[in-house]
Amino acid sequence: MSKSVSYKRHRFPPEIIAHAVWLYFRFPLSLRLVEEMLLERGILVSYETVRRWALKFGPAYARRLKHKRPSRRDIWHLDEVVVTIAGRKHWLWRAVDQDGYVLDEIVQSRRDTKAAKRLLRRLLKKQGCPPRRMITDKLGSYAAARRQIMPAVEHRSHKGLNNRAENSHLPLRRRERAMQGFRSSGGLQRFTSVFSAIRNLFVPPRSRRSALAAHLHRLTAMAEWKSVACVAA
Repeated sequence: MSKSVSYKRHRFPPEIIAHAVWLYFRFPLSLRLVEEMLLERGILVSYETVRRWALKFGPAYARRLKHKRPSRRDIWHLDEVVVTIAGRKHWLWRAVDQDGYVLDEIVQSRRDTKAAKRLLRRLLKKQGCPPRRMITDKLGSYAAARRQIMPAVEHRSHKGLNNRAENSHLPLRRRERAMQGFRSSGGLQRFTSVFSAIRNLFVPPRSRRSALAAHLHRLTAMAEWKSVACVAA
């Protein structure tokens, strides 16, 4: 785990800052709604302050979160979704595993083989090993990139098989509506990196379907979150 989070020169206690950042990234809430929820608890803080906390502490928390151990048995589901920013189309390329865990995502202005190759290179660098299988939709750029980057990996290209990757876009779409869109590609990249890291922590794997297993998973996740944020358990 990286170095601890410093709250020096902040007049609000770490518990309040961490809670505000958690609310903003964990739930489809606007900054003003987070401000209102804090006010209900007797905490008077402006939405602009919440925004500054999210920009400063969100990436710091995300860096300290534990990542799932990579495995050669993993199956990578890859997909891309269009995001319009200031009237221009950008593409958010995302990879998730068989449990829906977000492995990586990158905002690019292109939807071609060059962009697909960049995603695969990042994935291999971060994961340290190739997957057992790669599943995509019918976009030909994936097949071309796979042949150049990891030709030995099995590739299945079928829209019906890639629902897991396509469904992974839905939480971000809800956030996009709550935030009334993103202002820049860099802002989208920064937001989604924190958003997905926190979502990875709190959403139970698909294998844990029972109510008790999901409850225990979230209790463990909350304990890790407090440790990451350096606040009392």
